[in-house]
Amino acid sequence: MIGFIGGAIGALLYNIFSNFVGGNEIGRGREHSLSKIYTVGDVIDFRVEKIVPRGYGLGFVEKLTVFVPLAAPGDHLRVRITELKKRTAFAEIVEVLSPGPDRVKPPCVYFGTCGGCNFQQLSYEAQLRAKVDIIADCLTRIGKISLKGDIQIIPSPREYDYRSRVRWQLETRGRKFGYFRRDSHEIVDIESCPVLAPPLEHTLRNIRANMDWANFPNDAEVVAAAGDGGSVSIRSSVGAEPAMEIAVSAAGEAYSFSAEAFFQANQLLVPALIDKATGGAEGAAAFDLYSGVGLFTLPLARRFDSVIAVEGDAVAVDFAKRNLKATGLGNVRIRRSGVGRFLGENAVKPEFLLIDPPRSGTERATIAAITALAPRNISYVSCEPSILARDLRQLLDGGYSIDSITALDLFPQTHHVETVVRLSTKQGP
Repeated sequence: MIGFIGGAIGALLYNIFSNFVGGNEIGRGREHSLSKIYTVGDVIDFRVEKIVPRGYGLGFVEKLTVFVPLAAPGDHLRVRITELKKRTAFAEIVEVLSPGPDRVKPPCVYFGTCGGCNFQQLSYEAQLRAKVDIIADCLTRIGKISLKGDIQIIPSPREYDYRSRVRWQLETRGRKFGYFRRDSHEIVDIESCPVLAPPLEHTLRNIRANMDWANFPNDAEVVAAAGDGGSVSIRSSVGAEPAMEIAVSAAGEAYSFSAEAFFQANQLLVPALIDKATGGAEGAAAFDLYSGVGLFTLPLARRFDSVIAVEGDAVAVDFAKRNLKATGLGNVRIRRSGVGRFLGENAVKPEFLLIDPPRSGTERATIAAITALAPRNISYVSCEPSILARDLRQLLDGGYSIDSITALDLFPQTHHVETVVRLSTKQGP
């Protein structure tokens, strides 16, 4: 529900939900009071018109805009109101009275309870359409951006069995091992997960079969990542030993990392992601901001005379240095620093700047500092459309124009989507 969305993302998405209320054709009129009084717990019937940000199904009843999770376009639903504010309601499905044409049977027995997936009820084609619509909604409603042309989306080669990075939760009192329940911090005990890549599915089963419950605190977390050849790196929140190093080869580069450092969870699309983010870029100087273990740093180093990579996480920086050393390239400086701090101290003017912030977004004033640098070309890689829209608005106001927008479905069966936006300006070095 809306109450579980916090921080900058929550504020931006609340604006989106409010805008949908303003667009309610049924509720639009000269009178502002409800002719029908709704209360939490009421059961109502309505039809889902579309899927909107955070994966909610959107529909209307008399003078009320309704958002419901796990819906499909065209569904005729009976729902129970769980949250109510003015003319906006959040609800839970009680019964699917008539399924929409895109609704399919979810293959996972935990779907609807587990908080990991919220799109298994949609055909894969419908998932892709919904993600394009989510990006477009955020860009137009938050960024006030007039889109020109279509947003291309690159599907995942596999709809299931793709996820190569996972975070499991453990509760010793109830002997539960799995994921958080939807919209809560209760743990759902999971025996199998259809989105996991085979090495992690095997790891899940192996951990469950050999769990030493007595040596874990009641609440713990286990992170696992898979690499080439079925290798798996595991980190526990209570473990003293460092996670094992693994490696992935992609787009002609070799990347070492572990469960302690972030690497993209859908390795099947890493080559396409690198191509869309860096393809065609070349010149004298480039910046790679929030550079991690060097996913984009290495290909940029082969196309630019000099590259500065900036990353605040010490473990990621260590892996990036080792990955760079293995290439034999000597034209990269890797800076361990917050991006905002680096930009405040930097005197170099790059021709090309790549930014790949975490889901929580950029630091305050980062986009203004980038605009002041005036790189001729920018590649913005984002996993959160609402933050992307906010930052793009600032870049457009700073003199940039959008050259292309490409979505990549790195997260099938969920509402999450990766987006690469390429921008340029006539100004610059």
